[in-house]
Amino acid sequence: MLRLASYDIVFQEVPGETTLALNISGCPNRCPGCHSPHLRDESGEPLDDGLLEWLLDKYGDSVTCICFMGGDGDPKMVSELAAMVKRLSEGRLLTAWYSGNATLPDEFEIETFDYIKLGPYIEKFGGLRSPATNQRFYKVSGHTLTDITHIFRK
Repeated sequence: MLRLASYDIVFQEVPGETTLALNISGCPNRCPGCHSPHLRDESGEPLDDGLLEWLLDKYGDSVTCICFMGGDGDPKMVSELAAMVKRLSEGRLLTAWYSGNATLPDEFEIETFDYIKLGPYIEKFGGLRSPATNQRFYKVSGHTLTDITHIFRK
């Protein structure tokens, strides 16, 4: 079960979008130097259909994207919730997933997302803004991922 630790409207995680970032707890990755180590613990309320629907009712007209921050413990559920966002918003809202995994899980439905960030945080390489980063930010089109990490660098 996914648990929602917190949420906020953000502007940097998906460039060009006003994004409702949903911070999912229970991260199994344990990246040294992680900027959100509090998300390692299981905390918050269950992120289920009812809570997601409430968030969309409350913030759906104020944002252009919903970003699932984490959820690596149950990527199938993250994909199902992203599909629900698409369905309830009639495709108006974009969806994104920030995963700390280096690769996509097997049998993962990427077409439910418009953007996917992959890669664990490795402090010496930095985050998406660093030219040395190991992390990658992809635009999803059907079953194709296009690396657009460069958009984070100015």
